[in-house]
Amino acid sequence: EEAQTLEHKSRRRDLVIDDDTLFAFYDARLPENIVSLRHFDQWWKTARQADAEQLHFDTQMLLKEGAEQVTGQDYPDVWRQDGLTLALDYQFEPGQEQDGVTVKIPLPLLNQVVAENFQWQVPGLRRELIIGLIRSLPKPMRKHFVPAPNFADALLGAMTPFSGSLIGAMEQHLLRMTGVRVPEEDWDWSALDPHLRMRFEILDAEHNVLAAGRDLEALKLSLQDQVQTALTEAVDDKKFEQTGLVAFPAQEIPATYSAKRAGFEVKAYPAMSDEGNSVALILCEDEVSQAQTMWQGQARLLLLQLPSPVKYLQEKLPNKAKLGLYFNPYGKVLDLVDDCIQAGVEQLMTKFGAPVWTPEAFEQLKNQVAGELNPTVAAIALQVETLLSQSHELNKRLKGRIDLSMAMALSDIKAQLAGLIYRGFVTATGAERLGDVSRYLTAVARRLDRLAIDPHRDRAHLVKVQQVQNAYQTLLNKQPKGQPLSPDVAEIRWMIEELRVSYFAQTLGTAYPISDKRITQAIASCS
Repeated sequence: EEAQTLEHKSRRRDLVIDDDTLFAFYDARLPENIVSLRHFDQWWKTARQADAEQLHFDTQMLLKEGAEQVTGQDYPDVWRQDGLTLALDYQFEPGQEQDGVTVKIPLPLLNQVVAENFQWQVPGLRRELIIGLIRSLPKPMRKHFVPAPNFADALLGAMTPFSGSLIGAMEQHLLRMTGVRVPEEDWDWSALDPHLRMRFEILDAEHNVLAAGRDLEALKLSLQDQVQTALTEAVDDKKFEQTGLVAFPAQEIPATYSAKRAGFEVKAYPAMSDEGNSVALILCEDEVSQAQTMWQGQARLLLLQLPSPVKYLQEKLPNKAKLGLYFNPYGKVLDLVDDCIQAGVEQLMTKFGAPVWTPEAFEQLKNQVAGELNPTVAAIALQVETLLSQSHELNKRLKGRIDLSMAMALSDIKAQLAGLIYRGFVTATGAERLGDVSRYLTAVARRLDRLAIDPHRDRAHLVKVQQVQNAYQTLLNKQPKGQPLSPDVAEIRWMIEELRVSYFAQTLGTAYPISDKRITQAIASCS
């Protein structure tokens, strides 16, 4: 069995000696008169007294020359990552789903493993992997790195494994070697032999396989509910089962929580969760979801405890602003006011360093927010009234008869407006970005001014916008359902708005240098 394992690791069928060699081994040691099991038993009773190991052989005797090259360093039995030790299984079964190296991951540990680390493969397959990746490049790019085996050897000597992703390290060193920059989207993992991509099996407490595949992020996504349940069950701590809270917990909320369960360490990230009319303490599976959950939960707790600024708004807002808010087309005026209030609370949370993790720090935060909430919300309400007025004027311009040459552009503008001004947009956008939204709406107005003059130019720009929008939508489709987007992914949506300004109203200026290429690179880095 050990010898066969070496064959699976090295992906060779010629390491174990054949049956003829085994026959010769025993034939040389057994007398000629041993022709049945009864004869053997009689002979062995005496023969083993002289040498009990004369018929024994160790693993090395079963192996042919060259087997010594299959070392534990190149083909380890376990994968070590950030304090985790995960079993590895090797199968040399070309064409079969389990072909290659499989990592066994217990479900409660799924939140701790990092997908990019597994790009590096085990050392024994790394050279073949790098050669395959170079050969996966489009021909115009691939020609810079031939012969591929030579570049693979140079990369192996230059790279430090697990310092970021394998692809990132290859791009960095190939640029240094040749001066050629390889776009991340040029690498084609699907062109590789399947065994070069690590496979994953997610195991339950009884070691049954819950899910398997070569896309770890997809497995995480499909099992996110089970991971949450497994973490809660593994931790089994009553303080993380609190619901219906309207005050900060009496003790500090730890940034991390770990517990030993079934021989491994379960790690989770506590946070305060928004429950609508209260908050709860829950365990999150990673630091990103913890940060977003804690932020939303802390904002809710402040809203529950602070006096409402509604009376202040009634007294201080000019009548024009009140009317603008009252006649908004996106729901009841009180809903819009609540949206402004929450946006104000979150703006002040940013200013005063939220979220906080102790009851004392929360009390201080609450007092700081209370001291500035009324004028902050009033300023936001004035900005919102301006945005509603801009949106109203634009929607009026979109009504009436449509010239077919402008139909595509007008449809795009309507979709853009729907994505900027909608019920709940103030908090979702963030107070700090409302000025940018006003600029985006001004850019739409200027686009409409020019559309009738040169619809063909507009269409050429629109094609480029739609290309990055489609790529961004593909990225969004891969994100965990029901969870907030990571900041890097969310920011791309605003990069596309800046791209629109650069195309359709360039004289307005953009917040930062922008191009479709920059957006494509941002999408690739988040994929």
